[in-house]
Amino acid sequence: MALIRLKQINKTYVLGKGAVTVHALRRIDLSIDRGEYIAVMGPSGSGKSTLLNILGCLDRPTDGQYMLDGQDVSGLDDDALSGIRCRKLGFIFQSYNLIPELSILENIEMPLYYQGQSERASREKALELAERVGLTDRIHHKPAELSGGQQQRVAIARALVNDSLIILADEPTGNLDSETTGDILQILDRLHQNGKTLITVTHDREVGARAQRIIRMRDGRIEKDA
Repeated sequence: MALIRLKQINKTYVLGKGAVTVHALRRIDLSIDRGEYIAVMGPSGSGKSTLLNILGCLDRPTDGQYMLDGQDVSGLDDDALSGIRCRKLGFIFQSYNLIPELSILENIEMPLYYQGQSERASREKALELAERVGLTDRIHHKPAELSGGQQQRVAIARALVNDSLIILADEPTGNLDSETTGDILQILDRLHQNGKTLITVTHDREVGARAQRIIRMRDGRIEKDA
Protein backbone atom coordinates (compact mmCIF):
# COMPACT_ATOMS: atom_id res chain seq x y z
CA MET A 1 0.00 0.00 0.00
CA ALA A 2 1.28 3.47 -0.90
CA LEU A 3 2.13 5.75 1.99
CA ILE A 4 0.49 8.68 0.16
CA ARG A 5 -2.24 8.53 -2.47
CA LEU A 6 -3.96 11.55 -3.99
CA LYS A 7 -7.01 11.04 -6.21
CA GLN A 8 -8.38 13.87 -8.34
CA ILE A 9 -7.26 16.58 -5.93
CA ASN A 10 -8.40 20.11 -6.75
CA LYS A 11 -7.65 23.28 -4.83
CA THR A 12 -9.30 26.57 -5.65
CA TYR A 13 -9.15 29.95 -3.94
CA VAL A 14 -11.85 32.58 -4.32
CA LEU A 15 -10.50 36.14 -4.18
CA GLY A 16 -12.04 39.58 -4.10
CA LYS A 17 -15.48 38.68 -2.70
CA GLY A 18 -15.96 35.99 -5.32
CA ALA A 19 -14.78 38.06 -8.25
CA VAL A 20 -11.78 35.86 -9.06
CA THR A 21 -11.32 32.07 -8.75
CA VAL A 22 -7.75 30.76 -8.74
CA HIS A 23 -7.26 27.09 -9.63
CA ALA A 24 -4.10 26.25 -7.69
CA LEU A 25 -4.31 22.46 -8.24
CA ARG A 26 -6.21 20.67 -10.98
CA ARG A 27 -7.11 16.96 -10.81
CA ILE A 28 -3.90 15.77 -9.17
CA ASP A 29 -3.35 12.00 -9.04
CA LEU A 30 -0.23 10.98 -7.15
CA SER A 31 1.09 7.91 -5.34
CA ILE A 32 4.19 7.92 -3.09
CA ASP A 33 5.70 4.84 -1.46
CA ARG A 34 7.58 4.65 1.82
CA GLY A 35 11.22 5.60 1.58
CA GLU A 36 11.01 7.61 -1.64
CA TYR A 37 13.01 10.81 -2.12
CA ILE A 38 10.97 13.18 -4.26
CA ALA A 39 11.66 16.66 -5.59
CA VAL A 40 8.70 18.78 -6.69
CA MET A 41 9.83 21.34 -9.26
CA GLY A 42 8.30 23.91 -11.59
CA PRO A 43 7.98 27.64 -12.19
CA SER A 44 6.56 30.06 -9.63
CA GLY A 45 2.79 29.76 -9.46
CA SER A 46 2.76 26.18 -10.74
CA GLY A 47 1.17 24.78 -7.56
CA LYS A 48 4.25 23.33 -5.85
CA SER A 49 3.74 24.96 -2.46
CA THR A 50 -0.02 24.33 -2.53
CA LEU A 51 0.66 20.65 -3.15
CA LEU A 52 3.17 20.55 -0.28
CA ASN A 53 0.68 22.25 2.06
CA ILE A 54 -1.95 19.63 1.28
CA LEU A 55 0.52 16.75 1.62
CA GLY A 56 1.59 18.23 4.97
CA CYS A 57 -2.02 18.61 6.21
CA LEU A 58 -1.48 22.37 6.48
CA ASP A 59 -4.39 22.88 4.07
CA ARG A 60 -7.34 20.85 2.80
CA PRO A 61 -8.23 20.15 -0.84
CA THR A 62 -11.36 21.70 -2.30
CA ASP A 63 -12.31 18.23 -3.48
CA GLY A 64 -10.71 14.86 -4.13
CA GLN A 65 -9.29 12.25 -1.78
CA TYR A 66 -6.04 12.23 0.20
CA MET A 67 -5.07 8.90 1.78
CA LEU A 68 -2.16 9.16 4.23
CA ASP A 69 -0.82 5.93 5.70
CA GLY A 70 -4.16 4.25 5.02
CA GLN A 71 -6.33 7.05 6.47
CA ASP A 72 -8.53 9.42 4.49
CA VAL A 73 -7.51 12.86 5.75
CA SER A 74 -9.25 14.91 3.05
CA GLY A 75 -12.09 16.24 5.17
CA LEU A 76 -10.66 16.21 8.69
CA ASP A 77 -11.08 19.29 10.87
CA ASP A 78 -8.20 21.47 12.09
CA ASP A 79 -7.75 19.63 15.40
CA ALA A 80 -7.54 16.24 13.69
CA LEU A 81 -5.09 17.55 11.09
CA SER A 82 -2.97 19.08 13.84
CA GLY A 83 -2.76 15.68 15.54
CA ILE A 84 -1.65 14.02 12.30
CA ARG A 85 1.03 16.67 11.73
CA CYS A 86 2.31 16.14 15.24
CA ARG A 87 2.51 12.35 14.93
CA LYS A 88 3.44 11.68 11.32
CA LEU A 89 4.93 14.73 9.61
CA GLY A 90 8.09 16.78 9.95
CA PHE A 91 8.61 20.17 8.28
CA ILE A 92 11.69 22.03 7.08
CA PHE A 93 11.07 25.58 5.86
CA GLN A 94 13.22 28.00 3.88
CA SER A 95 12.78 30.60 6.64
CA TYR A 96 13.58 27.97 9.35
CA ASN A 97 10.51 28.98 11.50
CA LEU A 98 12.43 28.72 14.76
CA ILE A 99 11.12 30.39 17.93
CA PRO A 100 13.61 33.22 18.63
CA GLU A 101 13.04 33.32 22.40
CA LEU A 102 13.86 29.61 22.86
CA SER A 103 17.25 27.94 22.91
CA ILE A 104 18.26 25.54 20.16
CA LEU A 105 17.54 22.57 22.41
CA GLU A 106 14.10 23.94 23.32
CA ASN A 107 13.28 24.51 19.64
CA ILE A 108 14.13 20.90 18.85
CA GLU A 109 12.02 19.68 21.77
CA MET A 110 8.93 21.68 20.85
CA PRO A 111 6.99 18.95 18.93
CA LEU A 112 7.43 16.56 21.85
CA TYR A 113 5.98 19.16 24.20
CA TYR A 114 2.77 19.13 22.18
CA GLN A 115 2.73 15.34 22.33
CA GLY A 116 2.82 15.49 26.13
CA GLN A 117 6.08 13.58 26.51
CA SER A 118 8.03 13.89 29.73
CA GLU A 119 10.67 16.60 30.07
CA ARG A 120 13.41 14.02 30.59
CA ALA A 121 12.50 11.94 27.52
CA SER A 122 12.14 15.07 25.40
CA ARG A 123 15.51 16.39 26.52
CA GLU A 124 17.29 13.10 25.78
CA LYS A 125 15.79 12.88 22.28
CA ALA A 126 16.61 16.52 21.51
CA LEU A 127 20.22 16.08 22.68
CA GLU A 128 20.59 12.99 20.49
CA LEU A 129 19.34 14.85 17.42
CA ALA A 130 21.44 17.93 18.13
CA GLU A 131 24.46 15.63 18.05
CA ARG A 132 23.31 13.99 14.78
CA VAL A 133 23.16 17.35 13.00
CA GLY A 134 26.43 18.59 14.52
CA LEU A 135 25.12 21.19 16.97
CA THR A 136 26.08 19.76 20.36
CA ASP A 137 28.14 22.85 21.16
CA ARG A 138 25.28 25.22 20.28
CA ILE A 139 22.33 23.81 22.21
CA HIS A 140 22.08 26.72 24.66
CA HIS A 141 22.33 29.42 22.00
CA LYS A 142 19.34 31.30 20.55
CA PRO A 143 18.54 31.09 16.81
CA ALA A 144 19.82 34.63 16.15
CA GLU A 145 23.27 33.55 17.34
CA LEU A 146 23.53 30.86 14.65
CA SER A 147 24.33 31.02 10.95
CA GLY A 148 21.66 30.23 8.37
CA GLY A 149 23.07 26.73 7.83
CA GLN A 150 23.09 26.04 11.56
CA GLN A 151 19.50 27.23 11.89
CA GLN A 152 18.50 24.88 9.08
CA ARG A 153 20.20 22.03 10.95
CA VAL A 154 18.04 22.89 13.96
CA ALA A 155 14.96 22.79 11.73
CA ILE A 156 15.98 19.35 10.44
CA ALA A 157 16.48 18.06 13.99
CA ARG A 158 13.07 19.43 14.98
CA ALA A 159 11.49 17.72 11.96
CA LEU A 160 12.95 14.39 13.10
CA VAL A 161 12.23 14.59 16.81
CA ASN A 162 8.78 13.00 16.61
CA ASP A 163 10.11 10.14 14.41
CA SER A 164 7.86 11.36 11.61
CA LEU A 165 6.90 9.13 8.69
CA ILE A 166 7.47 11.90 6.15
CA ILE A 167 9.81 14.89 5.99
CA LEU A 168 8.46 17.79 3.91
CA ALA A 169 10.93 20.48 2.93
CA ASP A 170 10.01 23.79 1.27
CA GLU A 171 13.10 25.26 -0.46
CA PRO A 172 15.37 23.92 2.33
CA THR A 173 18.51 25.42 0.78
CA GLY A 174 16.97 28.61 -0.63
CA ASN A 175 18.71 30.97 1.81
CA LEU A 176 22.06 29.17 1.99
CA ASP A 177 25.40 29.55 0.25
CA SER A 178 26.75 26.75 -1.94
CA GLU A 179 29.00 25.19 0.71
CA THR A 180 26.26 25.13 3.35
CA THR A 181 23.79 23.83 0.76
CA GLY A 182 26.10 20.86 0.23
CA ASP A 183 26.17 20.14 3.96
CA ILE A 184 22.36 20.24 4.24
CA LEU A 185 21.93 18.02 1.18
CA GLN A 186 24.28 15.45 2.71
CA ILE A 187 22.09 15.37 5.83
CA LEU A 188 18.99 14.85 3.67
CA ASP A 189 20.79 12.10 1.74
CA ARG A 190 21.54 10.29 5.00
CA LEU A 191 17.91 10.58 6.09
CA HIS A 192 16.83 8.97 2.83
CA GLN A 193 19.44 6.24 3.18
CA ASN A 194 18.02 5.52 6.65
CA GLY A 195 14.55 4.97 5.19
CA LYS A 196 12.84 8.34 5.62
CA THR A 197 10.34 9.50 3.02
CA LEU A 198 11.44 12.93 1.78
CA ILE A 199 9.35 15.36 -0.28
CA THR A 200 11.15 18.57 -1.26
CA VAL A 201 9.85 21.60 -3.12
CA THR A 202 12.75 23.30 -4.86
CA HIS A 203 13.90 25.49 -7.73
CA ASP A 204 17.47 24.24 -7.26
CA ARG A 205 18.64 21.72 -9.87
CA GLU A 206 21.30 20.43 -7.46
CA VAL A 207 18.59 19.54 -4.95
CA GLY A 208 16.50 17.91 -7.67
CA ALA A 209 19.49 15.86 -8.83
CA ARG A 210 19.74 14.21 -5.39
CA ALA A 211 16.15 12.94 -5.51
CA GLN A 212 15.25 9.59 -7.03
CA ARG A 213 12.05 10.98 -8.52
CA ILE A 214 11.19 14.42 -9.90
CA ILE A 215 7.62 15.69 -10.19
CA ARG A 216 7.38 18.71 -12.49
CA MET A 217 4.36 20.96 -12.16
CA ARG A 218 2.84 23.64 -14.38
CA ASP A 219 -0.45 25.51 -14.09
CA GLY A 220 -1.63 23.40 -11.17
CA ARG A 221 -1.07 20.10 -12.94
CA ILE A 222 1.59 17.41 -12.85
CA GLU A 223 3.35 17.89 -16.17
CA LYS A 224 5.91 15.12 -15.74
CA ASP A 225 6.64 12.42 -13.15
CA ALA A 226 9.91 10.60 -13.74
